[in-house]
Amino acid sequence: MTPDRFEPPPASRLASHRQDEALFPAVPEQNFQVRRITLIALLIAAIVLPCVYVAAMALSDLRTREADATDMTLRTVRIAEEHALKVFDMNETLDARIVDLTEGLDDDGIREREAAIHEKLRVMGGGYPQVAAVSIFGRDGALLASSRYLPSPVISVGEREDFTGIRDGKDLEHVSKVMTGHVAGEQVFNMGVERPAADGSFAGVVSVALRPSYFDAFYRELLGGNNSGTPMTMSLVRTDGSILAHYPRTPREPTAMAPQTPFAEALAQGRRAGVVRMHSNVDGEDLILAFRHVGSYPVYVVCGYRASAIWAAWYRHLGVLILSMFTPSIALWCVIWLSLRRLGAEQEAWERWQAEASMRRSIESAYRQSRKMEALGTLVGSVAHDFNNLLMILSANVQIARRRGVTGLDRELSAMERALKNGQSLTRQLLGVARKQPLRNETLSLERWLPACRELLRASLGAKVSLVIDIGVEIWPMRVDVAELELALINVAVNARDAMPNGGRFTVRATNIQFRHEDGFPLTGDFVQLSLEDTGVGMAPDVLARAFEPLFTTKPKGMGTGLGLPQVFAFCERSGGLAAIDSAVGAGTSVRLYLPRATAEPEVDGPPETGAEENGAPPGLRILLVEDNEEVAAGTEALLQMMGHQVTCVFNADTALRLFDDAHARQARTGEPLPFDLVLSDIHMPGTMNGIDLAEAVLAFETKLPVILVTGYAEELDRARHVDVRVLSKPFDIGLLEELLQAIQHDLTQTGADPAAHPAE
Repeated sequence: MTPDRFEPPPASRLASHRQDEALFPAVPEQNFQVRRITLIALLIAAIVLPCVYVAAMALSDLRTREADATDMTLRTVRIAEEHALKVFDMNETLDARIVDLTEGLDDDGIREREAAIHEKLRVMGGGYPQVAAVSIFGRDGALLASSRYLPSPVISVGEREDFTGIRDGKDLEHVSKVMTGHVAGEQVFNMGVERPAADGSFAGVVSVALRPSYFDAFYRELLGGNNSGTPMTMSLVRTDGSILAHYPRTPREPTAMAPQTPFAEALAQGRRAGVVRMHSNVDGEDLILAFRHVGSYPVYVVCGYRASAIWAAWYRHLGVLILSMFTPSIALWCVIWLSLRRLGAEQEAWERWQAEASMRRSIESAYRQSRKMEALGTLVGSVAHDFNNLLMILSANVQIARRRGVTGLDRELSAMERALKNGQSLTRQLLGVARKQPLRNETLSLERWLPACRELLRASLGAKVSLVIDIGVEIWPMRVDVAELELALINVAVNARDAMPNGGRFTVRATNIQFRHEDGFPLTGDFVQLSLEDTGVGMAPDVLARAFEPLFTTKPKGMGTGLGLPQVFAFCERSGGLAAIDSAVGAGTSVRLYLPRATAEPEVDGPPETGAEENGAPPGLRILLVEDNEEVAAGTEALLQMMGHQVTCVFNADTALRLFDDAHARQARTGEPLPFDLVLSDIHMPGTMNGIDLAEAVLAFETKLPVILVTGYAEELDRARHVDVRVLSKPFDIGLLEELLQAIQHDLTQTGADPAAHPAE
């Protein structure tokens, strides 16, 4: 869309720009979204980073504690292995000495020397706290000698697993399971060796009974705790899983390690040392279990570290870490959250301030524009008034020439009549921009009226531009001047056509819209939004800012008057609405007309239509013509006389009123009737009275005369409509005046006041 343009001087534009800066200083931009995103990012970082740090520290601490526990079990199990190895080696040495002691003796020989052997066994075993008893068993398992008893009781271990195992050559049974010893009379496990005969055959067993309590006590000292205070456990286990000793003790302690555990699998694989994680059936807990094989003996030393102890210590440390880390973090979260709330309140206040500032700028701008348009309207109105008089002179003389039947000038008169029509259209635009064009508002149904304008719009757009009309359902009726609305659509359509030289699309949309005070829009109430959109080249920002400015055009010289879009703006504003325009280079233009919704019972504006009466109406009206322009008066007088009327012409309302005063004085003296049948007066005239004042005075007479007023000003027309007169808006058609005169003649004839009774002199 290409608006009209009238370029002011550079100095004027600079002064206007400085005035705008003074009235509306630049407002710093407030990017609340960036600030909000920054605060949210800080809040997320303040939450995520401490959580990540705590999680990393907690994981690291857990792994460290598990590694420390593993190291501790490995160190401890090495110590326990060395201790067990020394004990077993000592027992093996003790067994070897006893075997040497009984070498060459059979069962009977041992019995014969039982007292001496008993004493030696007592001395040899009594110096070791782990040894409960030292015993010698015969070929059939009978007790031959013991360090505990003399004489030895009748006891046989011939059916016991350790005896039969040694006899049968099973290495495992060289260390027995825990049992109640037949000789020691307490819980022991035996370390036995075969006693060979002179011929190398099996002659019996030498057995040393070891106390598990000895190992328990050592493990207690090694772990440095009591039954409930240590996180570690110690066990002495045979390779088949049988438990020989265990610390700390449990009320219902199992006698063997559970099968199908990582430790059982390690034993089955023959591993001599290692670390496994498993659930212990002995302690009923998950353990980190370190184990080591004791020399060549079928025994393992096992050290376990309770996972519950690791987790308990880890939880305590985690609690301290969370408390120390999140206490300041929570304070920081609260600060950021309060900052977000404050930012929200600040944004809300800023938006309210912006809305108020925008409303104030809009009001100030509208006021300045109104003052500008008012000043321009005064200038344009004066020019249009004088131009109207010139058109009236030209129109009257053309009509005179036509009525006199001048021959040979038809072509010239037709050209003059076409020029008159163009001049009338230009005057109408000037008066519309100046807010002095009278509006004839009526209730309009856009749904029925707009489709009927399709052909008119197509003609304005041309063949290259396609027209799309999109009307919403149940569009409210509007209160507008239909002719002005039609002219506004044509002006916008013509501009759209010029903005789309290669063709495009022009769309007309209508929707209902309601504005509230809090919306910050200059209007409030119900309106119909009429959107006129094109796909043209669009406008630059500096052109868009002046699109509604009168006499501003970007069209080539001679192609635009600069009154198209200003007429649209003035029409909407005078109708009680508003016009707005949006555009961008390359993105087309959208002109939105906001027109007020009509009330349920519309008012009837404008004078009642007067149809032309039959041509046979009697001539001869006596007309008082009041017109300040001599040439307009002369042309109008000549036309009226050609119509057969008697005309008396005066040049102001004061003179006309004096004529009526003199006539009334004569009427009072002589009874002579008034010398006029009709008053035809301009409204805008010099003197103390204008045409409306004259009409009110004439209508106040006892004998009421018909009055016809002529004007081109909207404000005068509005006042004239409240007076019982007929009104013609300039420039008017002479034929319309003739129709009005014929109607008045007919009315006077019907009332008996025959104008023919007063022939023209």
